[in-house]
Amino acid sequence: MTYATTNPYTGEVLKTFADATDAEVNQALDDAHAAFLAWKNVSFPDRAAVMQRAADILCKDSESFANLLTIEMGKVFSEAKAEVELSASIFEYYAENAEKLLASEKLPVRSPAEGEAVLVHDPLGVLLAIEPWNFPYYQIARIIAPQLSAGNTILLKHASNVPQSAAAFEKLMLEAGLPKGGFKNLYATRSQIELILNDPRVHGVALTGSEGAGAIIAAQAGKALKKSTMELGGADAFVVLADADMEKITKWAVFGRHWNGGQVCVSSKRMIIIDDIYDQFLERYTAGVGALRAGDPFDPATTLAPLSSQGAADELKDKIRQAVSHGAKATEVGPRVPNQGAFVQPTILTDVSEDNPARYWEFFGPVSMLFRAKDEDDAIRIANDSPYGLGGSVFTSNTKHGVEVARKISTGMVFVNHPTMVKADLPFGGVRRSGYGRELLGLGIKEFVNHKLIDVVDIDAEF
Repeated sequence: MTYATTNPYTGEVLKTFADATDAEVNQALDDAHAAFLAWKNVSFPDRAAVMQRAADILCKDSESFANLLTIEMGKVFSEAKAEVELSASIFEYYAENAEKLLASEKLPVRSPAEGEAVLVHDPLGVLLAIEPWNFPYYQIARIIAPQLSAGNTILLKHASNVPQSAAAFEKLMLEAGLPKGGFKNLYATRSQIELILNDPRVHGVALTGSEGAGAIIAAQAGKALKKSTMELGGADAFVVLADADMEKITKWAVFGRHWNGGQVCVSSKRMIIIDDIYDQFLERYTAGVGALRAGDPFDPATTLAPLSSQGAADELKDKIRQAVSHGAKATEVGPRVPNQGAFVQPTILTDVSEDNPARYWEFFGPVSMLFRAKDEDDAIRIANDSPYGLGGSVFTSNTKHGVEVARKISTGMVFVNHPTMVKADLPFGGVRRSGYGRELLGLGIKEFVNHKLIDVVDIDAEF
């Protein structure tokens, strides 16, 4: 596995990194376990102070951190800064709330004579985090902020194309005051991942990534009897009801599909529009996509980023060709993207029939699938006709009715009058092939703790 920084806009290989040796992995395991034995006994206020310092450093040096994101995965610089700020807000959230979220819970008992039952939430130990390239900092922050706050320690295996971003976060946490071994970045190989999971000091794995990677890691974790959470792909539905405000929703649709170059598991990949307004939506949406400008991601005028690599761009183009070969219509939109850089021409796919396998794929880039729904029930049916179940959105002028429709969509998250979004104070996760488990909020911090019952019975109680 080659860890390297390759600028997706210029194609230049800027820096390469050697794979970790087995000796380095074993040393990291030793250090992480030793750090856990001390860190688990650190008070919540002292852990919170580390989280807050990490947030403060991110805010103070936001441009420096953002610069790495744009260089390594091609993110538009303004969006890179927004990711740094989002990551800081996650650290701040747990600095403020971790102690309350993990407070002991007194359980109701049938009779006072039965004594008292309390549920406490203890950290498990060393965890492995396997993270993707599309949000290099946010993906790290949303696992380490809650789990370090809970008292666990973490080893990171990040995507091979963002090695400097991964290293920057290890340096960040040390600067924030986290003890050595509390969080360690490893340029690990695939075989070393299994070695880590089989180590008895490692108690779980959190993966965000592709369906294929999730299946492999979940199987390895299961074989080792280790807890796992899987945040996988998505093909979010963007449902437009007949009474929606056309001008507003088309702007949201363009943004919801194309932020981060369209490389977002929760971007609006499937537009489902009621028949009465379909043609109007298509016209407006096409114009909105056509206004996007591809170019240097450091240029403030750029609104469409290159894909993370030329390989990713080539794979997406091949998927478009396959969709067309099965009967879909592909319409390329807007001015021609530059020859330089890993760009894909924004494309709208229509006439994607139910027997076209592309209907059930995840297109990771600036490709939109549009579906014409006969009525509201048909729109819900199409929204649920997917192997994925991550997020989705419903657009309507009647928000109360929008909630009713949202409840009928089978996903982990549904937003009314907004594309699926990520925030520090909202939970994240899906169902079916989008994975299992939740991240952020109290749900996330409790994924890797021991929910331990302590039951106290009066010594004089009768048998």
